[in-house]
Formats: sequence, C-alpha cells, structure tokens
Amino acid sequence: MQPYRSILFVPGHRPKWVDKAIAAGADCVVLDLEDSVPAAEKAAARATVAESIARVRETNREVGLFVRVNPLATRLTGADLEAVVVPGLTGIFAPKIEQATDVLRYDALLDHFELRNGVDGLEYIVPVETVRAIHNCLEVATASPRVGAMIGPSAEHADIAREVGYEWTPEGQETLYLRSRVLLACREAGIHALTGLWEDLENLDGLREFAVRGRQLGFRGMIAIHPSHVATVNDVFSPSEQDLEFYRGLAEAYEKAEAEGVGALRYRGLHIDKAHYDKAIQWLDRAEAILRRGER
Repeated sequence: MQPYRSILFVPGHRPKWVDKAIAAGADCVVLDLEDSVPAAEKAAARATVAESIARVRETNREVGLFVRVNPLATRLTGADLEAVVVPGLTGIFAPKIEQATDVLRYDALLDHFELRNGVDGLEYIVPVETVRAIHNCLEVATASPRVGAMIGPSAEHADIAREVGYEWTPEGQETLYLRSRVLLACREAGIHALTGLWEDLENLDGLREFAVRGRQLGFRGMIAIHPSHVATVNDVFSPSEQDLEFYRGLAEAYEKAEAEGVGALRYRGLHIDKAHYDKAIQWLDRAEAILRRGER
C-alpha cells in the first residue's frame, strides 16, 4: 500500500465533496456507503460512487480511492461491491471485520467482482472497531495479501468507544493499549499503520498534538473527517528537512566508516552502529516514497 498520510472520508452520495477532498490535498479519499448515507439513499449512492471514481480518474491517477461498503452482516455488501468495483478504484474500506474468516468472505466477493468487472489489485483498509477485533488484530492483518492497512482506534463516540466503555481524553491514554495492539500487528504483518481520527473539527492545535503523539508511537498516517484537517495531518506525517538531513548524514557516515572497516562510530554526538543505519535506511525509504508522491 502507498504510504498515505491522510485518509479523508466523504459521504458517497455527495459527489461535490469528493472534489473538495482532493482539493484539500488528501492522499487518499474514502467514499462512504455506510454510516454517512441514509438507508433510503444507499442504492442510488452506489451509482454515484462509481461515477465519482470514473470522473476523478479522468484527471487524477495518484489519489487513493477507497469505498467503505456496508458490513457483511447487513447483507448489502455484495450489492455495494457489484456497483463500485470499477476501474480506477484502489481498494475497499472494510468495516466490522473481527476475524480472519471475515477477511476471506470479502476476498471471495472481490475475486468475483474483480474478474467480472475487469479490475485487479484491490486492497483493504481495515478499521478495528470491536473488542473481538482487538483480540484478533494480528490474525486479521495476516489473513490476506489484500490487507494493506489497519487503523488503531481512537474515536470519542464510535463503535469501539461504546464497546470498550472508555472515557475519551485528548491525550489518548485510554486507547493507548488498543492502538498499540494494532500497531504491533501492522508491524508484524508488514502493512501500513494508521491512527484513528480526531473528532473536534475546530481544534486544529489539538489535532496536531494528537497526530504527533500517534507518529511518535509508530503510526504513519491518520484518518480525517474534514478537509480542514488534511493539511495538518499531512504536515505531521511528512518528513521534515531537519530529519532528512539527519538521516541522510547518518547513512553516509556509517557507509563511509564501514568501507574503512569500522562498525561503530560517533555521529553528531551519538554512538551509532548498524542498527542505527538500518533504521535510517528504512526511514529514508518511506520519506522518499512520500516525497515522490508530492512531486507528481
């Protein structure tokens, strides 16, 4: 999966909002067919979403385009996928997954509709929304090659808050364990780790602080629910010039020392060895991928 920094939700039945999301600079847009679409409008929204994907791809090949379908238990998932698995779609935001067999059920549906509709390579973004999903997050993360990202839950009022019963705080201590479980599962599975959303639309300072804490923990992108949040999220999860200089210098210093037969050295007052070098190379690979996306 691409190293998306910002994943912005848009109601699927509001096509003009898709344009606003892209104009805001979101790396990835999720067109929603679930919670933000009234039941009476879901059928029509499917066609609207398919049209939005085709329209966006006429001028933009880079932005990620995912669709959040209705959960398997609603028995609407198949009809959703039948309509929205179209050329130009990047993947599916797959809600209410709790175990590996849920992923495989999505796989069976996608295998069918990809073949029928001439689409391939679709990926999943998987939110962790229930207690059972927390317990099974590693099983889910490794259930299918399609699973490209998982989300560490943090919302104040969403499903996970109701299920766990925590009292939300801006500092996020009440979800630290939950998010850490998901983060470690993502690392073991080798997939993109995303932190959950910040719900206070007007508190951009709080958003920045929350996003920074998520990055410090190890997350590499974040869910957003309003275009005004995108710039802040992108900034927090982008490599800074200072960090680029530091890690490039570290890699160069180690490579020079290694060529001279030295395995440990001093760099800007720090003791460094191959473990530091390996981290620097991994960090630089991700940073370069982000920078390349920004240049397109």
